[in-house]
Amino acid sequence: MMSTASEPSSSSAVVGGKDNKSNGVEKRKEEKGDVMVSSYWGISRPKVTREDGTEWPWNCFMPWETYQADTSIDLSKHHVPKTFLDKVAYRTVKLLRIPTDLFFQRRYGCRAMMLETVAAVPGMVGGMLLHLRSLRKFQQSGGWIKALLEEAENERMHLMTMVELVQPKWYERLLVLTVQGVFFNAFFILYLLSPKLAHRIVGYLEEEAIHSYTEYLKDIDNGKIENVPGPAIAIDYWRLPKEATLKDVITVIRADEAHHRDVNHFASDIQFQGKELREAPAPIGYH
Repeated sequence: MMSTASEPSSSSAVVGGKDNKSNGVEKRKEEKGDVMVSSYWGISRPKVTREDGTEWPWNCFMPWETYQADTSIDLSKHHVPKTFLDKVAYRTVKLLRIPTDLFFQRRYGCRAMMLETVAAVPGMVGGMLLHLRSLRKFQQSGGWIKALLEEAENERMHLMTMVELVQPKWYERLLVLTVQGVFFNAFFILYLLSPKLAHRIVGYLEEEAIHSYTEYLKDIDNGKIENVPGPAIAIDYWRLPKEATLKDVITVIRADEAHHRDVNHFASDIQFQGKELREAPAPIGYH
């Protein structure tokens, strides 16, 4: 999709000065207002371009990390709670939804922004704890470390997209700090005590996310929310057409959440069967 080409090596620079070509490049950079970072170690990112030859504008993700979302996934799937832990997970998520509904009501842009600040936590916590477990026990993870960290990164990109669409107010930022501080520590302890319960809760959280994004799309279709052009970061990340709209962006985000739902319910099922995650190959790259 994209191509890369190495920039001139910094080893060609002369100590105490630079050649004319280097000075010319720096001058052009300064005129453009770019920040020049130099180092004795000569570390620099290779030049990355799109297929059309234009410069890749993002530092937070690379072209080879982009993809076209699988929007054919079944959105109606639901894990019916059967065991005691399933019911605990289900009721916990339903209780958490009450204050969210009261605070955000039908402001789905703000709701999505808050949702993604929480949704990006479980994958990072799970991946980190599995990483440490792998180090302690000298065991492979079956790919689950990478899968969970991929999930966390994908959720973070959802947030970066939503921030482009919804500029959070100061009290919403404060709420994010509070919720993240509480949720991270609570989920960390929960994952240590019962990974199968933790993954089940995430599975149900993702089911709620699908519902929220479906309502978001309904409001767009009904004209209650303007179907504005999609943010540039979303167009590049999901390889969307240049004329993609907000509706297209929310559709692919919803598809991602459906995949996260399935993976976390799958992870919980593995452990409910008395097995460890590493015994079942992780669905890496499932987006």
